Amino acid sequence: MENKILAVAAGNEITEKDLNAIISRYPEDRRAAFQTEQGKKQLIEQLISFELMNKFGKEIELDKTQEYKDAIESISKEVITSMAINKVLGDLTVTDEEVKKYYEDNKEAFSQPATVSAKHILVATEEDAKKAKQEIASKELSFEEAAKKYSTCPSKEQGGNLGSFSRGMMVPEFEEAAFNLEIGVVSEPVKTQFGYHLIVVDEKNEASVKSFDEVKDMVLNQLMQQNQHKKYDQILKELEAKYGVDRK
Repeated sequence: MENKILAVAAGNEITEKDLNAIISRYPEDRRAAFQTEQGKKQLIEQLISFELMNKFGKEIELDKTQEYKDAIESISKEVITSMAINKVLGDLTVTDEEVKKYYEDNKEAFSQPATVSAKHILVATEEDAKKAKQEIASKELSFEEAAKKYSTCPSKEQGGNLGSFSRGMMVPEFEEAAFNLEIGVVSEPVKTQFGYHLIVVDEKNEASVKSFDEVKDMVLNQLMQQNQHKKYDQILKELEAKYGVDRK
């Protein structure tokens, strides 16, 4: 593919390849802005400015100053260090067998507790709870309408909806009633420290363990990171013994 010359500044060609290299350094969500004609012109002007200032710097012999030499040495050290780390860690792999074994040995880490999705109505007295339940049973009001009419809980604005929760997230009396209720059945008044509740369960999910396929990529990444840290620490200890370190 032809590498089109877009400009020549201080005797140096600025090409399409140079422009694309600059664009690729931006985050993906910002690259589109530089794909327009105006965006490309803006970047070309930046590249022209870079070439002109670079030429000027050489003309006044900044590349012969100690400051320049120190900067180059610092950059060189960073590049060599980065390349050395990549060299050490680049050949690490994790096999499918290792991923599968980790999953089998740590299945409890991928378990999901049983949950219920429920609505409730919270009132001060048992009589109020029974009154609300009677209106729901006679179909004078839906559960959601009764929640808005009677409930003192802020969830009344969502028809009493509490969303999904697992054991340990609610007070014991409420939790016990919710997990033992049949779906769609309005409970008897349930007394807790907050008052009296009417509860209806919309959905139940049994406790489960995520399948291997669901977590395979996550486990692979986790094992890779563990192996990299282990290898890196091992290499550092070997290099410390080889080159010496004097911690002051």
